[in-house]
Amino acid sequence: MRIEDVPFTTVDWSRVPESVHLGETGAARWRTFEAGNLRVRMVRYSPGYRSNHWCSRGHVLLVLEGELLTEVQGGSTHRLLPGMSYQVSDDVAPHRSSTETGVSLFIVD
Repeated sequence: MRIEDVPFTTVDWSRVPESVHLGETGAARWRTFEAGNLRVRMVRYSPGYRSNHWCSRGHVLLVLEGELLTEVQGGSTHRLLPGMSYQVSDDVAPHRSSTETGVSLFIVD
């Protein structure tokens, strides 16, 4: 990952407006900061959330609270708990996420 055209910036996440993205079931609530070629998000998935699409975008994802299940298309499922992360490049492993309990995430892409 090469971060370009991003000045030194601090973010008070409590002041960033939330957007709602419906899943196949449940909803994802995003607080998003974007600058240059960087997108950073604080994301909460509601209990019972399941993504409505396969994602091919690269991410660095860290679980802050709760439990996340990430399914890799045509492959394995990974259970992530607080303090665990995954990293994936663009177009390498299409994936989708779900949670039974709800989860809070920090995502850089």
